[in-house]
Amino acid sequence: MKKHTAFTMIELIFVIVIMGILGKFGVEFLAKAYKSFIFSKINNELQSNSESAVEFVASRLQYRIKDSVIARETKSSTQIEGLGDVNSSKEYEVLEWVGFDSDGYRGYDYDSVKNLYLPTWSGIMDLDAGDVDKLESPETNTSAIDNMIQALSDSKSSLDDAALYFIGAGSDIQTDYGWDGNTTTVDAQQGAVHPIKANADIKQFVSSTGTNFSGVDIWEYYKLAWTAYAIVNENGTLNLYWNYQPWKGENFNDSGIDVQSAVIAENVDTFRFKSVGSIIKIQVCVNTTLDGNYSICKEKTIF
Repeated sequence: MKKHTAFTMIELIFVIVIMGILGKFGVEFLAKAYKSFIFSKINNELQSNSESAVEFVASRLQYRIKDSVIARETKSSTQIEGLGDVNSSKEYEVLEWVGFDSDGYRGYDYDSVKNLYLPTWSGIMDLDAGDVDKLESPETNTSAIDNMIQALSDSKSSLDDAALYFIGAGSDIQTDYGWDGNTTTVDAQQGAVHPIKANADIKQFVSSTGTNFSGVDIWEYYKLAWTAYAIVNENGTLNLYWNYQPWKGENFNDSGIDVQSAVIAENVDTFRFKSVGSIIKIQVCVNTTLDGNYSICKEKTIF
């Protein structure tokens, strides 16, 4: 006789019970592990996106002309507020400033004799060499400045679009930069920025507004600028605009000029800024809807 072995009823019941327990708690364990993985992934992405956005904005702001920073409540608003007048109870979409040419100042022009890169502009004005018709800046090369600006702007701007800002001179944010589109003060060379172009001598600047520098408060140290910048929160997308000159009456929102733009971050639910003196503090919050409405904020202080 052959004997056949099999599970008894009790053994089958035990197996079914154990499989049920494993099935119940195993699924819950896997679900929790998956949810934890998704949360960790979302958190890391938001951390990275918010940090890269705030670092990007800060890296541009460090080369601002400190007296030139303004805010607008909306992209199309013509009303401007100096950064020191920003009201914490309001929401602002736009942060704008004039940036000085850091690339040319750090060194762009290659000197084959000295075998090194020299600044295209020195930042120093010879107060004794110039006159009302021209300003002289030792160790400056206006030809190299023009080449550099054209390279950085994709040939959309040149030295003829640039302006000088004298360090130490006073300024009125409402009239001296042309933020509101009215360039009357700037055109008369009485604003904070002075539109210039090259002279025959490569170390000299002349006015590009058809007037001269008579009565201008000229200081020994200056900064050269060829573009303003705008950070704009547009329905959750944080954009950078550049390659426009407010001292020529231009605005980043103008469709008829060659303004360039780039996306800094998406899914931005908060873009805030405030100042203490010349110090700026910015905050960027990036959110997600994949796991509820969840956002992460990063802050940065720029001196």
